[in-house]
Amino acid sequence: MSGKVAIVGAAETDRLGKLPHLSRLGLHAEAARNALRDAGIAMKDVDGIFSSVADPNELSEYFGIVPRYVDGLSVGGCSAIIQVRHAAAAIAAGYCSVALIVHGESGRSWIDMERGGTAESPAGQFEAPYGAAGAATLFALPVLRHFHEFGTTKLQMAHVPAATRAWALLNPKAMMHDAGPITPEDVLASRVVCWPFNLLDCCLVADGGGALVLVAAERARDFPKPPVWVIGTGEGSAHRQVAMMRDFTTSDSTVVSARQAFAEAGVTAADFRHLMFYDAFSFTPMMFLEDLGFCGKGESGPFVAQTTRDAEGRVVYHTGPGGPLPMNTNGGGLSHVHTGRYGMFALIEAVTQLRGEAGARQVRDLNLSLVHGPGRHFAAAGTVVLSNR
Repeated sequence: MSGKVAIVGAAETDRLGKLPHLSRLGLHAEAARNALRDAGIAMKDVDGIFSSVADPNELSEYFGIVPRYVDGLSVGGCSAIIQVRHAAAAIAAGYCSVALIVHGESGRSWIDMERGGTAESPAGQFEAPYGAAGAATLFALPVLRHFHEFGTTKLQMAHVPAATRAWALLNPKAMMHDAGPITPEDVLASRVVCWPFNLLDCCLVADGGGALVLVAAERARDFPKPPVWVIGTGEGSAHRQVAMMRDFTTSDSTVVSARQAFAEAGVTAADFRHLMFYDAFSFTPMMFLEDLGFCGKGESGPFVAQTTRDAEGRVVYHTGPGGPLPMNTNGGGLSHVHTGRYGMFALIEAVTQLRGEAGARQVRDLNLSLVHGPGRHFAAAGTVVLSNR
């Protein structure tokens, strides 16, 4: 399916953060409206709905349309990333012609959101009784194993939120845009949430949403914005509970997903100069840097901790502004927004960069972007390779 489908509309909700005036469905609606405006088309033109936090049947009713194709995949934060693949397949098969992938989540205000999990569930029986009952506790387990096996340190890990904050300062819409820069030492000085995570190692908790509009290649140049081509996709699912990881230092679903996407696009890790790696916590993208081949096994700590200084003597992080491998250029889940499922926001930033619309944070001469994220706790995974060529 490489190059057969393009993204022609992409947008977030008007605001991100604390939005108690918008329900879960209201956030979906605002995101969809903004993406359709970006594409220059009307809701009546949509004949495929892809969503996860809201069911497609809820949205078809709310939007007042009757789509002929629906996808309600729900595997966690990478659901929207995987749905790019599903939308491309549906369009290529002729099952729909205008696909709307839409996300909305009242992650902070919790308006019209459901509490998940029960005492009878596998997590309720086999993880929660031992204290593993929240995102910080569950994501911490692979980190501690990585520390043990490879000597990775909290200071190395703290370079990730520092670099990501530097990007957020260049993004007027980022929630932490006005909060000022942070250093790795600032991360270590913030209060402990769950060892080894300090507060600044943890993603934001916010309300917000986003949406994408996809069409077939033959229609891609009929819209106001330049198309962003979907040239490689992949997906995988290895387990549900973090305790069931085969190897706590490797995401098996990531390896499977990335292998598919790279093969379809005909690329390797060396071809990329822009990465959007889901950062629920500071360590999360470090796992992906290893599993996708950007550094060796166990080497992500020293890799992200590399720094230089610019002409004015300011620190330049390896993955930060001015660094050799720009990563999470919108500010990521750590400093831009995180509603609970972040994948949509990573996709929108990749589209924004490839259109050349990123303003002060724009990566120059960019023609290729890699979006990757996990579903739940390194359980599922989705990978998308995008290009403006």
